[in-house]
Amino acid sequence: MAQTLLMPKATAIWLVDNTALSFDQIAQFCKLHPLEVKAIADGEAAQGIKGLDPISTGQLSRDEIARAEANPNHKLKLSEPKVRVPESKRRGPRYTPVSKRQDRPNAILWLVRNHPELKDAQISRLVGTTKSTIEQIRERTHWNSANLAPMDPVTLGLCSQIDLDMEVEKASKGRPLPTAAELGATLQSAQETERLTPSYEREEEKEKGNRRRRRLPQAELAALGPEGRGRRSVLRYQRFHEKPRRYELTGGVFCCRLPVSN
Repeated sequence: MAQTLLMPKATAIWLVDNTALSFDQIAQFCKLHPLEVKAIADGEAAQGIKGLDPISTGQLSRDEIARAEANPNHKLKLSEPKVRVPESKRRGPRYTPVSKRQDRPNAILWLVRNHPELKDAQISRLVGTTKSTIEQIRERTHWNSANLAPMDPVTLGLCSQIDLDMEVEKASKGRPLPTAAELGATLQSAQETERLTPSYEREEEKEKGNRRRRRLPQAELAALGPEGRGRRSVLRYQRFHEKPRRYELTGGVFCCRLPVSN
């Protein structure tokens, strides 16, 4: 964590009142403009601010001040802190630029469908949304649910792939392994695949069955005589309502003549 000066204006006031440092040295140390330091020295700025001793706060040593007073070109340096304070992580929803806020519902829908193990708090951290919006999208009660399309939040730039993988890993800890039913279709055994009939053979058998069903019955073929049994491959059987029918050999072709009703 980069060390920064605490209360720079209060520190500048104390340095102006209690040291012989130049305005440029104080301005460089306190990250102020030299004219602002001059205004503080003239009493024109920061009149209601009380000076803060940087030596008592451990940010500056007396030896460092003495070296800077002896050399006008010397730049003051902050003292090394005795206790390292860890950088506090920012809490709350992630900030999303205005140009990408319209893509958040699509990213939420993608996360809900592809990573159902993620909790609402994790989705909120990744995309920067509220739990009510996540519930509305999950229950399809969102005002724009009809026009939503699932889109990867990493592709949209709403989060990084590292953050997404980290949240998915956290959500997957302690979760039981998926069963075969959850995984869906699996590979079949060799015994089952050997008994399978190719699709083209099934089609041929189906076509043969249809041809057999379309042929004339054996009783009617027997009534037609030897010629009819020899021409079985060209005969087709068709029902005309439920009227009686009679087959005759006319010009080498069997024809079906229906009696005309009076």
